[in-house]
Amino acid sequence: MPPALSAPESRDLLLYAHPFSSYCQKVLVALYENGTPFEWRLLSEEHPQVLADFAALWPLKRFPVLVDAGRAIPEASIIIEHLSLHHPGPVPLLPADPRAALEVRGMDRFFDNYVSTPQQKVVFDSLRPEAERDARGVADARAMLDTAYAWLDRHMAGREWAAGDGFSLADCGAAPFLFYADWTHRIDPAFGNVVAYRKRLLARPSFARAVDEARPYRRFFPLGAPDRD
Repeated sequence: MPPALSAPESRDLLLYAHPFSSYCQKVLVALYENGTPFEWRLLSEEHPQVLADFAALWPLKRFPVLVDAGRAIPEASIIIEHLSLHHPGPVPLLPADPRAALEVRGMDRFFDNYVSTPQQKVVFDSLRPEAERDARGVADARAMLDTAYAWLDRHMAGREWAAGDGFSLADCGAAPFLFYADWTHRIDPAFGNVVAYRKRLLARPSFARAVDEARPYRRFFPLGAPDRD
């Protein structure tokens, strides 16, 4: 089981997740930022009952899924917003001001749509039989990542975090998405603001913990995990 099982447990919050998944790490960062107690439900073939329970809760079988007092909440961003509403902690991951919150949500969408989505396109395509691979789609995905890195480099000039002055929902997603994106399609050193931002995210204790918990699974990265980070 993942090391996070040593965290304080609560019967109210159950997290169906795998520690190597970027979207699961997004939620784990939010939980660890605020020391929110939860109970792991590790999604693994070694735990068939957990997999069966998960499929019953969310037939689409996309993880993570949080169960709060019997209610299933899918989708990483919605889980973090749910936690902010119902289990707030000392780190406000979504600002109370609606205008500031809109900026955070906008950056959250940026990292989901323009970093994670093309990164996963490249990875998932590598899992296909060679005859079924989509060379044009992979090239487009890599081009999208280059465009996203360039835009983010300009955006991060003079900033510590993605939106506003504090660590937020947007950074919870940026951490794992940029982490794996750099493994998949290396961030050009010319984008110094992005490289520095990624380093700050890796140094954040909440994400450093998630990265450490995922280390035993690095051999499963389809493109081959680099010997760094």
